[in-house]
Amino acid sequence: MERPVNAKELVATDSALGVDLLQRYSCPEQVVYQAAKTDYSEVPITDRDISSVDYGKFIVEELLGGSRGHWGPLEHPHMTLLVKGFDHSVMVQARTHRVGISFDVQSQRYTGKRVVKVASGELDVSEVFYFRRPGFYLDRRGRKYWYSQIEMFKDMESTVDMCQKYRSKLELGYAEEHARMQLPQNIRQNFVVTFNLRSILHFLDLRSKKDAQVEIQAMCEAMSPYIQDWAPSVWEYYSAKRLYKAQLSP
Repeated sequence: MERPVNAKELVATDSALGVDLLQRYSCPEQVVYQAAKTDYSEVPITDRDISSVDYGKFIVEELLGGSRGHWGPLEHPHMTLLVKGFDHSVMVQARTHRVGISFDVQSQRYTGKRVVKVASGELDVSEVFYFRRPGFYLDRRGRKYWYSQIEMFKDMESTVDMCQKYRSKLELGYAEEHARMQLPQNIRQNFVVTFNLRSILHFLDLRSKKDAQVEIQAMCEAMSPYIQDWAPSVWEYYSAKRLYKAQLSP
């Protein structure tokens, strides 16, 4: 029996999906160490005092390991990512997470020219709207179903029809925010998101778990290499102890 499409396959087979690094704090594990040590130090913890410290080892052994749960110092360093090509529903799910996270999202009011180009045939519908690739998928209860290529083509045709209705509304003088009521949920919507180190791991706790929507799992997969490169000791601990396990609220 064929297995369901997974998150890594979605990223690999849809070139429009991706995550780019925009900016990040340069030494995240160092500043986590300095913040944590300040809590019980008689003197300020300056850079010149800690050049020989293994920051990652300290974080794992003194803050996180053994379920100590001292996640607060991980809130100091931040990373900003550009999330590209995921559909509107993924953006809405991601944007429900607001603690320690900031978003700027591509407007559907001011970026409707791409929809008009789909209606006129200047752009392929899959460039502007996301469609699941044909294959087996799971619902939230773990029940498997088949999404065929024929059904995908039907969905593409109906989306083009909606784009044409959107264009017609604009031609009649409708405001963009009124015309967009014709559009489906699968429009691709880019956004910029800033996490602190604690909040990005908590986001993965919630959205990389196996009953999450497969597209937001794919977003987490695309984000993970940046975290691993940014804070390798923290990532090594997190990926071994928490990743995919739905252990909430670090």
